[in-house]
Amino acid sequence: MNKTCLKYTFSVLLLICALLSCKVTKPYGQPDLNTNDLYRGQSNTDTATIASMPWESLFADTTLKALIREGLYQNLNLKVAVQKIAEAQASFGQSKAAFLPGLSGNASVARSKQSLASLDYPPGIIVNTVTTAYQFGLTSSWEADVWGQLSSAKKADYANLLQTDAAKRAIQTQLIADIANNYYLLLAYDKELEILDKTLQNRVKDVETMKALKEGDVVNGAAVVQSEANRYAAEVAIPDIKRSIRETENAIDILVGRPPGPLNHAKLDDQKPITDLQTGIPAQLLKNRPDVQQAEFAFRSAFENTNLARTYFYPAFTITASGGFSNLQLKDFFVNSVFYNLAAGLTQPIFNQGANKARLKTAQAQQMEALYNFQQSLLTAGQEVSNALYAYQTGVEKDSSRGKEIIALEKSVDYTEQLLRYSSATNYNDVLTSEQNLLSAQLSAVNDRLQQLQAIVNLYRALGGGWR
Repeated sequence: MNKTCLKYTFSVLLLICALLSCKVTKPYGQPDLNTNDLYRGQSNTDTATIASMPWESLFADTTLKALIREGLYQNLNLKVAVQKIAEAQASFGQSKAAFLPGLSGNASVARSKQSLASLDYPPGIIVNTVTTAYQFGLTSSWEADVWGQLSSAKKADYANLLQTDAAKRAIQTQLIADIANNYYLLLAYDKELEILDKTLQNRVKDVETMKALKEGDVVNGAAVVQSEANRYAAEVAIPDIKRSIRETENAIDILVGRPPGPLNHAKLDDQKPITDLQTGIPAQLLKNRPDVQQAEFAFRSAFENTNLARTYFYPAFTITASGGFSNLQLKDFFVNSVFYNLAAGLTQPIFNQGANKARLKTAQAQQMEALYNFQQSLLTAGQEVSNALYAYQTGVEKDSSRGKEIIALEKSVDYTEQLLRYSSATNYNDVLTSEQNLLSAQLSAVNDRLQQLQAIVNLYRALGGGWR
């Protein structure tokens, strides 16, 4: 390379340095979102939160732990999320490579023949009209990131990569919650089936008792028929509970990535959940909730796309270079055959049918949409924390009253049965009413317990637990 070429290259580099000082893109900053009162009345200042607990520490049931562990390895939605991360990684790698110059090689052999008539030489002159040209070379081009176009594209792809990772973590937290909630629902159905089986046995005995009392003229035939109907009412409820058990087992199997089948499980009464439900402060949702992070990364990507749209209004600066060997004789291919060229150019858009303006307006609108989605995700997170926490509190509040209700109704059933045998002050309708009320209270107690267990799971997920 001669001195003129070096001088030219140096001048080009100086021009690039001058242009680099004229950035048109803006640096990203996290939006200032209000997190006050997201938990509705919870003014806690302690940053300790159950979201920082590993999921293994939240659950004591070894069967449930095994199911969650299996789900984290086999769930198909989680596997799809991992592949999306791989896609985003490839796209990000491509955007990083855009900063490097492109390089391509070429080798060619061209054989051509000219007509004597087109050469128009005088008669008698012998001219070789067939020539063969051999060429091998390299071509390189490089676009300078003067206005931050390549940087913005790279940052947008990086935000997309982080977004896919956050989406995967959001799927993981939801998966843990879904497995746990369905598992507790299965235990609740199993407990309800146990109550209905016991109730059916008691009502079968009631039918025999009513028949015996009718023979003793204590009750009439209507009481016998009513007792039989009461027995069938309990019996007909059992198939629906069994169907619910089967469907819940199948749902869990799908979540853990296995074909539908029966599941071994513990008892509802054996569950020992944690009781110290620390929520931390609402601002922690920004770093603990994967879906909130996902929404922020989507906004960040849209922000960089807006930067990218701005750069299209400014000229693109490119440098191209090529060089190699070219000769008409293959045997002397490397003798005096070197060629090269170097070119630099600016391309300034002047008129392109409003495409640049439309691109910028679209990017700005998409940026605002992403910001609103980010705000909405944070509000939704706060709502879910508030709902789950209050569901747990109300479930606990019902414990004492529900227990007293069941004790009173058990006594009511005993008293009305005794009165029916030894006194005319009551009839079987009173017995029937007290038995139905007792069954309803017993099933409600199961739902109260289920409400507490699922509220803990939902609060853990709402706070952002389960992905660490």
